Amino acid sequence: MRTKLAAFLCLLLGATVYAAQGLPRESPVPGGIAIIPLTSDSEPPPEVRYENNRVMVLRHDGKWRAVVGLPLTVAPGPQVITTHNSQGMTEKHAFLVHPKEYAEQRLKLMDRRMVEPTEADLIRIAREQKLVQSLFHSWTDESIASLQFRLPVHGRISSVFGLRRYFNEQPRLPHSGIDIAAPIGTPVVAPLDGTVMETGDYFFNGKTVFINHGQGLISMLNHLSRITVERGVYVRQGQKLGEVGMSGRVTGPHLHWTISLNNSRIDPALFVPEITGGGKK
Repeated sequence: MRTKLAAFLCLLLGATVYAAQGLPRESPVPGGIAIIPLTSDSEPPPEVRYENNRVMVLRHDGKWRAVVGLPLTVAPGPQVITTHNSQGMTEKHAFLVHPKEYAEQRLKLMDRRMVEPTEADLIRIAREQKLVQSLFHSWTDESIASLQFRLPVHGRISSVFGLRRYFNEQPRLPHSGIDIAAPIGTPVVAPLDGTVMETGDYFFNGKTVFINHGQGLISMLNHLSRITVERGVYVRQGQKLGEVGMSGRVTGPHLHWTISLNNSRIDPALFVPEITGGGKK
């Protein structure tokens, strides 16, 4: 295992090559991405799992590579993915997760229900969270032509990924996406090709669209004022999905954009060249 870890640390020095050739920027930290070369060259590609979740596998420079989403909760240190090829062979690949400290954010909400929900609200929230988790856990076997995302709305990045959040001085889960401030009614578009998995109006998230981009890569777009697509529709990058709003738990008009990869919420900035990630090293 030490040999594999040492080899992988050497590969980290050349990680920027991946981004230059179309893969997302590699950032093996909590909330980031690890890109791991695989020894198997079989067809079809090997099946890869991390923490019992299927992992995206793409061919790049003639080799299969696992593109692994790392949850914010992962502990820094050695981690392992497992591969299974069509001949029944199993391999383990070790890699290293580096520590990262994210900044703090304190917000004041005037609607106390959004901080201290009623009993009826909590029942609704639990039902909605179960649905959202099932969507993030989805997997579809399909090729992905590009991982070059675009921002889903024109606006200002008002909150970056990973912020340790406090609402009315009460600690809450870290920020699982990025917020883009824009006027109500500003068009929101698909950041990448995909299928609309679900739409709905949720207690915290407001009017929301989920897009399945394939291989466990999913976008969630929240707080819309209007949704203009239906479940099951295939959308192209740049196609309108809805409009910016203030639905759900908000302090002003904006779009919240989450990216989930192998059921891990990761920094969308790693997929979009024109923005950089938040937090502190």
